[in-house]
Amino acid sequence: MSIVCLRGDTALNEQDLLAHLAAMLRLENIAVLLGAGASVVAGGMTMMRLWKDFILHHHETALRFANENFIAKEDTVIANFESANPRELPNIEGLLDKLEMSQIDWSRRKPASRNLKIFKTDIGLLLKYVVKAAILDQNAWEKAPAFDRLPYHVKLLQRLVGARQPGQASPWIFTTNYDLAVEWAAESVGIHTHTGFVGIHNRTFSPQSFDLGYRNINAKGEARFGCNDVYLAKLHGSLTWESADGEYRELAASEAWPNLSDIVNGKKAVDESLMVFPRAAKYLQTVGFLSGELFRRFSDFLARPQSCIILTGYSFGDEHINRLLRSALLNPTLQIVAFLPEFSGTEAEQLKKLKPEVRRLIALKSPRLTFVGNGENAYFNNMVEFLPDPMLYDLKEQEFRDKIKILSGDINAK
Repeated sequence: MSIVCLRGDTALNEQDLLAHLAAMLRLENIAVLLGAGASVVAGGMTMMRLWKDFILHHHETALRFANENFIAKEDTVIANFESANPRELPNIEGLLDKLEMSQIDWSRRKPASRNLKIFKTDIGLLLKYVVKAAILDQNAWEKAPAFDRLPYHVKLLQRLVGARQPGQASPWIFTTNYDLAVEWAAESVGIHTHTGFVGIHNRTFSPQSFDLGYRNINAKGEARFGCNDVYLAKLHGSLTWESADGEYRELAASEAWPNLSDIVNGKKAVDESLMVFPRAAKYLQTVGFLSGELFRRFSDFLARPQSCIILTGYSFGDEHINRLLRSALLNPTLQIVAFLPEFSGTEAEQLKKLKPEVRRLIALKSPRLTFVGNGENAYFNNMVEFLPDPMLYDLKEQEFRDKIKILSGDINAK
């Protein structure tokens, strides 16, 4: 497969990239940041497709958002996102944030705005599309999918876990997605997932659980600390979280599905008491503790020595995450590898297609920043194939041991 790869100001070929990733996975700390693009292979939607579907089926709602200056008029025209130089998409979560704050303000007016009922309905429609984009596979909600239904997520987890050496920390998965792709993939192959929630029948959020891990009590020495688990931080919330009476609970998929099914089928509006969406207007009341703790864990990881984070499916559209990544570059031992399909080179015309944040990072020419692109070759499924299989490590180590034996024999012969 043909890729375009830049590490600092040095171009890498495919073999160089494979070697670089093999070294990165052996660092003391490894993590992956999954954006919306990582769920497309599992049936999810990109932000582009979500927004196109929304303005196609609810154009009047989009126009009302534009008339109230929540979005630009140009954001209501599908053709503007299909041209050679498409517009940058509205930030869906930022838009929801503005809409909710305005809803609170309008509801305080005396008399209340006559448009408030329509406004609430419009917000509900947009939330419904966010939910639909994260459902992935409706059948999986009542019966968890087998490992072959999420092959690339399974392979990602297996290769991350397989690269860990005895005594090294378990890998982290940070994601902006609401879906259950990571949880389902891990369960299908027996990898335990630490989500921050503990309990069997009543799973409540306890951030201290992120400081715990598994070990094999029957093994001896360092082998006791072999890895068979991952830490999962869902930075933007989850379809299976709920907030009630000051507690945050994680529901089983089958328990959450009846409510989600009614939303998807249009039988009811999104009930945010049964789902946690991260928005500033509700920060203190609902997700201040939960979301704040997850972002603290994200920031803590980026500050660890000898660490690498791989970005895939993430388009640098979330400024709060971009700020943390920029700040993390002060950590002199942190490596960032970003798979970005729109990256095609460093010529002026090629750079124009990238977000300002990406151009800023490329301009740093830091050898701790690696960008991999060239269209679909940098998609999530292809990124996973670049990660070394644990068997390859075993073969290389065996070759190394054989060479040592040969050298030792030569020395003894002399």
